[in-house]
Amino acid sequence: MPFKTCLLIDDNYIDNFVTRRILESGNFAEEIIVNQSATDAINALKDGSLRPDVIFLDLRMPLMNGFDFLNEFDKIDMPGKENVKIFMLSSSLDPTDVRRSSENKYITQFLHKPLTHKTLEELSL
Repeated sequence: MPFKTCLLIDDNYIDNFVTRRILESGNFAEEIIVNQSATDAINALKDGSLRPDVIFLDLRMPLMNGFDFLNEFDKIDMPGKENVKIFMLSSSLDPTDVRRSSENKYITQFLHKPLTHKTLEELSL
């Protein structure tokens, strides 16, 4: 099991359910935390109550989207932040989203929903 804590940020309950099941059955992390609000996730990261090794981040969310989250994440003073793997997990087919993800220093890889066991096995870790 490569990771201790995995954070899943997605406003869609069904997507969270499916992704969590895939991560659990793949023994991806010791602990999987689901947060339906990027704002709440940022606040938990800021106050230190959450210290994930890996984050699966949805792109299209109300109030704070995936790129907004990354802008806020950049401002957080958090030990080991540069070692956190962030995977953009999105149903977006917009080439601009893929390009912006590849240009972001925090994004490890852009993944298309739904997450599958095969995708999990092929992750760039």
